[in-house]
Amino acid sequence: MKKTQAQGSRHAAGRWYLRLSIVVICGLALIVIYVSNHFLTERFTETIRNRSEVRVALYVTNLMSELQRNSVVPQLLARDPELIKALDNKDYSLSTARLLSFVDEIGAANLMLLDRDGRTVAATDRNRLGENHRAAPFFVNAQRSNRTVYTTVRKETGAYDLIYARRIDMGGQMLGVITIELDVPRLERGWAGVSDAVIVMDSEGTIIMSTEPRWRGLQESEALQRQSAPSAIQRALQATQGWAALPADGYLRGEAVLRREARVPHQGWRMVTFTTYASVRERVNGVLAIEVMGFALIMAGLFWLSSRQTASRLVLFQRESAELRVLNQRLQREIAEREKVEKTLEVAEQTIAQSSKLAALGEMSAAVSHELNQPLAAMKTYLAGARLLLQRQRPQEALSSFQRIDDLIERMGAITRQLKSYARKGAVGFEPVDTRAAVSSALAMMEPQLKSSAVNIIRMLPNEPVMVLGDRLRLEQVIINLLRNALDATQNAADPTIEIWLAAGDRVTLQVRDNGEGIDNLDDLFEPFYTTKQPGDGVGLGLAISSGIVNELGGRLTARNAADGGAIFEVQLPRLKQDLAAAE
Repeated sequence: MKKTQAQGSRHAAGRWYLRLSIVVICGLALIVIYVSNHFLTERFTETIRNRSEVRVALYVTNLMSELQRNSVVPQLLARDPELIKALDNKDYSLSTARLLSFVDEIGAANLMLLDRDGRTVAATDRNRLGENHRAAPFFVNAQRSNRTVYTTVRKETGAYDLIYARRIDMGGQMLGVITIELDVPRLERGWAGVSDAVIVMDSEGTIIMSTEPRWRGLQESEALQRQSAPSAIQRALQATQGWAALPADGYLRGEAVLRREARVPHQGWRMVTFTTYASVRERVNGVLAIEVMGFALIMAGLFWLSSRQTASRLVLFQRESAELRVLNQRLQREIAEREKVEKTLEVAEQTIAQSSKLAALGEMSAAVSHELNQPLAAMKTYLAGARLLLQRQRPQEALSSFQRIDDLIERMGAITRQLKSYARKGAVGFEPVDTRAAVSSALAMMEPQLKSSAVNIIRMLPNEPVMVLGDRLRLEQVIINLLRNALDATQNAADPTIEIWLAAGDRVTLQVRDNGEGIDNLDDLFEPFYTTKQPGDGVGLGLAISSGIVNELGGRLTARNAADGGAIFEVQLPRLKQDLAAAE
């Protein structure tokens, strides 16, 4: 009996010791977590301050390097003999290309060459050509000084242009002004980060550069009162203090941020950076989580020691380990099978890629053949006519045929140059084109085929120019393809007739109508290699190429059957306004 009581007393004392150990560990955990949080918060915050100071110094150095590098460029370009010659001769055909050769190496946003009247005669941004800056501050200041002048100009969008300008002289007489515009967005993108917001203020405290576009043109106090702060600014200014009592240098809508300011040795500028405390809280919380996990493991160990089911749990763990080993082996087999399937798929993808290359090569070969067939056919007709004229002792008329053959050869060369540009995927330079002239040129090109087929041509063209923005050669190519299809469609007609109708409203509309048999399948009409012609008469690329050209010109090519028979092909293009055409 006494032995049983002694065992019960020992068990009771063991339970009290266990409970006391749990209480002591919990108290120790609270103390350790509080001290660790306070110490780590101060340490990581100091690290953030040091990094912010280094970062703002680097930003200032980067900005000054960009300003100094761009300030030297106008002095060098003002001595460029080709630009001086262009201003003196008023021949600016090569000036834009000359500036483009410098812009990538300089790293500027835009280079402009102004004549003595302030008109932009050459620019790396072709949209700026023709602008007049006679009253612009940078042009006026450059006229009055023999040195490179700096000007800050605010645009209508709220952004600021930082411009260096210098006058170009020859023999003591001013010929024009060369300007260089700093690439401000590139600098701002370089500052924008995950946890930083950066602003640059001029001597009056106005924000001229910022990673937040809505802040430009405001004072710092006004900018910080903005209700919306998206993107990087939002991430930088929405880090709360929490319960760690971080030492904040500033607040925005109740959010704590670290503010650092540095002087920029240019025009009295200042740079200010805002850095979030979010990284401090995340790092501190990570360490605290590890500590909590450690104490939790200790508590788990105590509870495990007090458990009466150690043996059964051990058996259960062994059983689960065996099952995991079986699952691991099965997973290894599945991984090996997947790797084998991936290798097979890779071989299949290589085969498909090779087939795609061969298909693209065949399509391009067919396109070249299709586009060169028309000029070759016309050349054959003109050669036959020239031979007949020479036999009849009419050399002057034969020379006219040879001139047309020379024009066709030039056209074939232009087609091959276009195909090279397609291979390079380069941008095509568009220019104002009179659609009436393109129609007339296409009819002249198709004159031999139209005469030999005895087709009645009805033309309805406006008296005034109908201007569009595009490539005249490619527009003529579309019209020739439509005329050729209409000519083929009227081969079996009793009275073959082709109507060409051109109208100009908000958009330019060109219709080519024939009195043939119409179109059976309108859905696949513009698909490559689709044709209703007999083998050898066509490969089905004319309408596909024409549709692609019209789409590149910003228009649309459609087809439909006429109510009284025949087919109607309609080209709609954006009309070029008269003032824009005059500027071009």
